[in-house]
Amino acid sequence: MEWKSLAGALALSFLLFGTAPNPAVGNDAHRQHVRAARKVGILLVGFGTSEASAQVSFDTLLRKTAAAYPGIDVRWAYTSHIIRAKLADQGKRLDSPAVALARMLDERFTHVAVQSLHTISGAEYHELQRTVSGFNAMGAFERIVLGDPLLATQADMQRTVSALIDVLPRERKPDEAVVLMGHGTHHPANAFYAALMFQLQREDPNIFVATVEGYPDIELVKSLLLEKQIKKVFLMPLMSVAGEHAKNDMAGDEAHSWKTVLTRAGIQCLPVMKGMAEYDGLADIWVGHIGPMMAQFGLAR
Repeated sequence: MEWKSLAGALALSFLLFGTAPNPAVGNDAHRQHVRAARKVGILLVGFGTSEASAQVSFDTLLRKTAAAYPGIDVRWAYTSHIIRAKLADQGKRLDSPAVALARMLDERFTHVAVQSLHTISGAEYHELQRTVSGFNAMGAFERIVLGDPLLATQADMQRTVSALIDVLPRERKPDEAVVLMGHGTHHPANAFYAALMFQLQREDPNIFVATVEGYPDIELVKSLLLEKQIKKVFLMPLMSVAGEHAKNDMAGDEAHSWKTVLTRAGIQCLPVMKGMAEYDGLADIWVGHIGPMMAQFGLAR
């Protein structure tokens, strides 16, 4: 269950641990005790994946985060209820962001940096934002801060463009294209995908971005490929992990998969099954967003 309000967060803490923070406790003695017992943690939050082969992306992010902030406890949470349920059926328990934060509250963390592993600030990110705001509003922690997704600023966009250019398949020829698969969303932040394609094509006109559930879609990109008479494309996930969307919607053999759609149009497809977080340059952008949060805690890297 996802909690989107202060009341939900309070109820969750009570149900899980039998206690709830008392917003009325705000005296100096309490604040001094919290400062004396300072405990900093990092919560990495992704959509999640049930694909074992995709776990390497999250392993890379964990390794880089631990290396950047040694001695600081790093926790995980998945925003997808469906993914958490699938993992539970496999005997693996992953917390939602609200549950993970409630556990950290019970373990007396005072400062928590919540780092989003989403690509854009879409619906999933804003739901996470509401959860963090709820814990902040109830004064659960001395400080709790949410970090940006991969694409949040123009500086992020420029770094992402450079990092993507660096990891394009080396065997690709000049008349061959790359199609990046984003998730897409009904949220206004979906516009980041078209903006990213615009900036990528200023560097390489044969790089395209399409989405599973937004704009641009694969039919539009197919028409652009046909206009340019491109006969071969490399398909790459524009997601932190190469999970079910990459395996099925991008590279699967089903009628709706991008590989099938493009192959039927006479375009040869070569899927690249690596999540964006497997590449150092892209993983470093996500991990780099933790820095400003830690600086707010007085912990410069």
